[in-house]
Amino acid sequence: MRDKFFLDTNILVYAFDHSSPNKLKTAQSILLTKNWVVSWQVLQEFCHVALHRFQTPLKQEDLQDYLNLVLWPRCALFPSSEIYSHALMIQQATQYRFYDALIVSSAIASGASVLYSEDLQSGRKIDSLVIQNPFEHSQ
Repeated sequence: MRDKFFLDTNILVYAFDHSSPNKLKTAQSILLTKNWVVSWQVLQEFCHVALHRFQTPLKQEDLQDYLNLVLWPRCALFPSSEIYSHALMIQQATQYRFYDALIVSSAIASGASVLYSEDLQSGRKIDSLVIQNPFEHSQ
């Protein structure tokens, strides 16, 4: 069985970023795999970026379609006191910002073995999770 991957928001964002063609290609290839998941936090962050920070913001109806067809089926985690408590422990141990620790906590809770993120320390292992920057060689 193949490992499950958890995606940080930046992977989804780069799948739409034509100003970084190598990152676009890498992100899109990750999205074509069948073994990735996200959390409610990733959906919220992606919606904000897609509506307000994309060079050409997504139209509401296009974002709704993307949410329904691509992201909701992959949303494996929703808020819980356990995820927040674990995020606080991770934040204290790693000195990550709280929202980054929340991503790590959610990735662990999802059962993923790998967290794809550009923002965190690639190669670092936290509990059973390994953080990987899929863009390291896409610069």
